[in-house]
Amino acid sequence: MEELIEYIIENIVKNPKDVTIEKEDGENEEVTVYVINVNEEDKGIVIGKGGRTINAIRDIVKIKAIREGVRVFVKVA
Repeated sequence: MEELIEYIIENIVKNPKDVTIEKEDGENEEVTVYVINVNEEDKGIVIGKGGRTINAIRDIVKIKAIREGVRVFVKVA
């Protein structure tokens, strides 16, 4: 899952070397939270106009999570 998120983010930002993905346990053990850290100037690109880009990334990750039978949440730091 982390590789998928990293692949997508690195291919849309201007500074792909600054991309890091942190994996955290959610409030309960069933949910895994992925926190995306990017360069300040790339945050707008990752979020997108009206949150469209980050929502599309979340949708892709959600589809993969359903196929794997896990629950995940993606957020931008």
